[in-house]
Amino acid sequence: MNEFDQKLTELRVFGFTIIEEVLDDKSVARLRDFVVKAEEGIGVDTGHRGVARHVANLINLDPMFFPLIDHEKVLPYIEAIMGRDLILGSLNSRLVRPGDGKQTLHSDIPLPLHQYGTHAPIMMNTIWPLHDYTIDNGATFVVPGSHQSHLQEPPPGFELRYDMQAVTPAGSVIIINGQTWHGGGENRTESIRAAMFGHYRYGQWTRFQCDPHDQFPEAWLELLNPRQKQLLRMTEGVTGRHGADFYER
Repeated sequence: MNEFDQKLTELRVFGFTIIEEVLDDKSVARLRDFVVKAEEGIGVDTGHRGVARHVANLINLDPMFFPLIDHEKVLPYIEAIMGRDLILGSLNSRLVRPGDGKQTLHSDIPLPLHQYGTHAPIMMNTIWPLHDYTIDNGATFVVPGSHQSHLQEPPPGFELRYDMQAVTPAGSVIIINGQTWHGGGENRTESIRAAMFGHYRYGQWTRFQCDPHDQFPEAWLELLNPRQKQLLRMTEGVTGRHGADFYER
């Protein structure tokens, strides 16, 4: 079996896989420096199932993030599971500080929408570690096979015996079926742990998590290739606000 089919089968069976050596060290350092500085300036505290710092809508902050939208080593796996009718729901960063605790395990898809994921989920996530993911700094926990449970999280009283941590070097990408239970671990080191999260949704009936049209510089349109424009719903240009989760708050 070739490497692509191996990773694709892991996604189908376990609900996640790890793609190694997606970004080189220079690219990782550049992205890491940017998101750490952005966190200091515009980051916000987030308490979603665990405390951390968060920077939203990286696409609107610098064109350096554009190659991640349709990266040739990542997007084909998403398309193989979900098809090509996709949008990039968001590209955000999360920075976990020393002492920040463990997230509770969860899936990224609301429970009523799990029923649509019998053959393919309506959403998948990609995690781009910008520091090495280790046991001590809280590499993401995943529960293999939990995407088939049709449960948003472990039920009360359930004894979880088979979770694991996605230990992997910076520059790798963890691809997760949106129905798979996962959660960041506790950072027990003296250093921060930063990562980016690229969130893909089925395109036909879904809205963005973070609307890339909101304050997107029109001069950057010419920097996007045709597939990137499709994933951002920008084939007709920047056309004002689109529906997004963040507008509903």
